[in-house]
Amino acid sequence: MSTTVDTEVTTVTCQVYVKARPEQIWDAITNGDTTDRYGYRGRVEYDLRPGGAYSAYPSEAMKAMGASGVIVEGEVIEVEPERRLVETWHALFGPDTAAEPAGIVSWELEPGADGVTKLTVTHTLEDAPVTAGYVSGSVPGTDGGWPFIVSDLKTLLETGSSLSPC
Repeated sequence: MSTTVDTEVTTVTCQVYVKARPEQIWDAITNGDTTDRYGYRGRVEYDLRPGGAYSAYPSEAMKAMGASGVIVEGEVIEVEPERRLVETWHALFGPDTAAEPAGIVSWELEPGADGVTKLTVTHTLEDAPVTAGYVSGSVPGTDGGWPFIVSDLKTLLETGSSLSPC
């Protein structure tokens, strides 16, 4: 007897070149005092060791729309400061995303010439179509998912300002 299970795997990859040193980008990814200045403006907390916890919290704008508590939770899988961070990533935006399995997010930083660093964010999800819609930016009214976050991180580090006044 054989059983076939259909699974849907979605991978969202965003790559950008940032005129910033890897340590500046690392700080922008892992420091809540910086994450609240770009993207969706939520603060993060990391225990930056394999097995450590990752939590993301709603911004003031999200709280005004009813969000509370932790909106993304995960576990650090790999950490190589200023080079690579891999974590599980479980969206808790609402019952639909909370019911889906966690995905894997990897942040890769590659220093280049003239102070330019290549940042690649890859989010792999299996059987999580609702979350995939949010993080890809394909759900209307969600402000762009990972493409928006990565673009805004770049803008903040290069100009000191965010793309939007969230």
